[in-house]
Amino acid sequence: MENDKILLFIPAYNCENQIVRVLDQLDPAIMSMITKVIVVNNRSTDKTEEAVTSFMRAHANLPITLLRNRENYGLGGSHKVAFSYAIEHGYTHIIVLHGDDQGCLSDFLPVLAKRYYRKHDCVLGARFMRGSKLEGYSRFRTFGNVIYDFLFAFVTRRRIYDLGSGLNIYSTDMLRDRFYEKFPDDLMFNYAMIMASEYYGHDIKFYPISWREDDQVSNVKMADQAVKVLRMLKDYYADPSVITKDYRDRIIERYEADPV
Repeated sequence: MENDKILLFIPAYNCENQIVRVLDQLDPAIMSMITKVIVVNNRSTDKTEEAVTSFMRAHANLPITLLRNRENYGLGGSHKVAFSYAIEHGYTHIIVLHGDDQGCLSDFLPVLAKRYYRKHDCVLGARFMRGSKLEGYSRFRTFGNVIYDFLFAFVTRRRIYDLGSGLNIYSTDMLRDRFYEKFPDDLMFNYAMIMASEYYGHDIKFYPISWREDDQVSNVKMADQAVKVLRMLKDYYADPSVITKDYRDRIIERYEADPV
């Protein structure tokens, strides 16, 4: 888009059965508003990489680059790879769309077409607000997510409609000081991003999206994650500056990926 340079980042890990369906979402309407697509393969052990390269050969007109992390960095680590890529290559915004085909990129068409993203530091896809649509998502998981949304809203003193869906758009100006580098490299990354947005005064906006579960394989260990999230939230409530500490289990100097 005029004056905007938008990068679409697709994190991929063991999603050979879903990744092509995600890439099939790159229709002309979407691509008229996106400058480039990067698929970041987090050392998948299945045929995710082969599926992406086959798609790229069949759609050579699409500006897609496949990157392979030098190590298995986790979902959070893949975000760090992509955020750095966006900053270093001069993109104004980065869209995150998970590679397991649960989210629908076209939900963000109004956000892109109306340049709604320009008004905020980030626009976060929300599965649990008015106007959202859930398909195949259990009532138990929905209830649990809503409870956690309320807990985070209480602690951060702002309305929270989702702690980490797989469809978001960030301004690279927001990311430029790399405040996120010490955040967890696993699925907890997005929870830290929510708290950091309150701590650093980011302007975040939630936007309703559709979400479905059918043949996806979840990597979430729900009980273990629930305990970690509550501990993180409790520590932040006691002292918000804790968000500046290093949350990682293993220190990685540089999160790097190589073109495939």
